[in-house]
Amino acid sequence: QVQLVESGGGLVQPGGSLTLSCAVSGVSTRRYAIFRFRQAPGKSREGGACSNFPDGSSLIGDSVKDSRKGQYNIYNTYRDGGDNTVYLEIRSAEPPDTAEYTCAVDLDSGYFCSGLVLRSGSGINYWGKGTQVTVSS
Repeated sequence: QVQLVESGGGLVQPGGSLTLSCAVSGVSTRRYAIFRFRQAPGKSREGGACSNFPDGSSLIGDSVKDSRKGQYNIYNTYRDGGDNTVYLEIRSAEPPDTAEYTCAVDLDSGYFCSGLVLRSGSGINYWGKGTQVTVSS
C-alpha cells in the first residue's frame, strides 16, 4: 500500500527558512514523480514543485513567482527498492508562501514531473494529508 508521510511546516518568521519532507513507501514502480501542491487561504490549489525518482530532475512551478524561484529547492533521496523521500526547501520565506502544502505522486501517467501535472493535478494517484506552513511575525 502506498503511503505518503509528510513532516515539516509550522510557523516561520518572514525571512526564515523551512524544509518540508514527504516520505514515500509501498511503491513498486521504479520511475515516478512526486509533487508538492499548495493551497493558500481563499485560493485554489496550485502546483509548487515536483521531482522525478530516481534521477532527481525537478521543476519549480509557475505558481512561484520568478523572483522567488531561486529561493525554492526540491530534491529527493532515492533508495532502489526502498522508501524514498522528497524535500522542499523554502528560503527567505514571505507571507505569500503561507499555504497548506500537500505531497502527491504520479506513478503511471507518463507525464512525470511536468508543468502539465503541476497546473492540472492530472494523473495523480495518491495524495498526502498536507502540512500547514504559516509565514508570519
